[in-house]
Amino acid sequence: MMDLTQILQYLPHRYPFLLVDRVTSIEKGHSIKGYKNITFNEPYFNGHFPENPIMPGVLIIESLAQLSGILGFVTHDKKPSDGYACYLVSVNRARFRRPVVPGDQLVMESSFLMDKRGMWKFDCRALVDDELACEAEIVTAAREV
Repeated sequence: MMDLTQILQYLPHRYPFLLVDRVTSIEKGHSIKGYKNITFNEPYFNGHFPENPIMPGVLIIESLAQLSGILGFVTHDKKPSDGYACYLVSVNRARFRRPVVPGDQLVMESSFLMDKRGMWKFDCRALVDDELACEAEIVTAAREV
C-alpha cells in the first residue's frame, strides 16, 4: 500500500495533474491497484461541462498511465529523483463504458504485459462501484532525463 507521500516519490506529477490518490496493492513485476477520488473541486469540471460535470476520458487514461508508471518504477527500482521519467507512448483499444462524475471513486487496476528495452506495456481497467468505466492497453517508455 502507498499513501500520497510515497506516491510522490514515484511520480513527478503535482497538483492539479497528480491523478492517483492511493495505491491499495502492488505486486512488483505483476500488477497494481489504486484509486482517485473524484470531487467537484477538480479544475477541469469548470469547463467539462459546467452543467453536467464529467471527467474527461483523456484524464482517465492519464490516471491509468500514472498508476502504471508507479508499477514500472517499483518493478525496476527507479524513481524520478534518480533521473528517470516515464513517458506515455501509446494507448490501444481504449473503451469508455460509463461517465465518471463528482462523488465517484475511480478504482484503477494495471497489469504488466511486456517489458522490453525500457518499453512497458500494461493492461488497464478503471471501475466505479464495480462497474467498468474504461479499459485500455497502455505503453510507456522509461528514459533518463
